[in-house]
Amino acid sequence: MLDFDEEIKKFHPSLEVEEAEDAIYKYNSKDMTEVMMEMLEEMKEIERQ
Repeated sequence: MLDFDEEIKKFHPSLEVEEAEDAIYKYNSKDMTEVMMEMLEEMKEIERQ
């Protein structure tokens, strides 16, 4: 059986929509396209040398 008091202690409310959007947009991660573009630029620089 569930221990209601214990479950309440574990509870963390979810972010509101606007807060979630802010958190997502602030997390600046590169996607695969950006990684590939950086690699191509690095390869071009190496070839120029």
